[in-house]
Amino acid sequence: MKTRKHKTNISSRAGFTLLEILIAISIVVILGGIVSLQLIDMPQKSRRDAAVIQLGTFKTAIQIYIADNGFPPSQRQGLEALVSKPATPPIPLNYRPNGYLDSKEVPKDPWGGDYVYLSPGSGGELFEIICYGSDGDEGGEGYAADLSTLTP
Repeated sequence: MKTRKHKTNISSRAGFTLLEILIAISIVVILGGIVSLQLIDMPQKSRRDAAVIQLGTFKTAIQIYIADNGFPPSQRQGLEALVSKPATPPIPLNYRPNGYLDSKEVPKDPWGGDYVYLSPGSGGELFEIICYGSDGDEGGEGYAADLSTLTP
């Protein structure tokens, strides 16, 4: 019996063409650009989300303050009334011994600015708390837009 030796055909195409490599690199660069844009935007979005949560915490604390005392802190007393008993009128008679926030000082907004407390609020409400956003100034758009306890 005869055994045949088969020649193995080595493909004449042993690698990628330049065009295929360029297409693959282009796809990776485009995807990398999209992902990096998402990552660049993430810190600002996180700060904005943190400010919204903090405004909600302030709002709840002031609502409890009102339930305990019958009135919100005055404009002059400000948010400090949530961490230490006010010494200026109107003095709350049923002030909680540990205050209304978990911290001993009023937190700054995520961009390092102060929250603005209005009593009464800009629309005639009992109170309003405002964060001026990333630029720290009134007004603005995007991450620089103002946040308020009056807007959802």
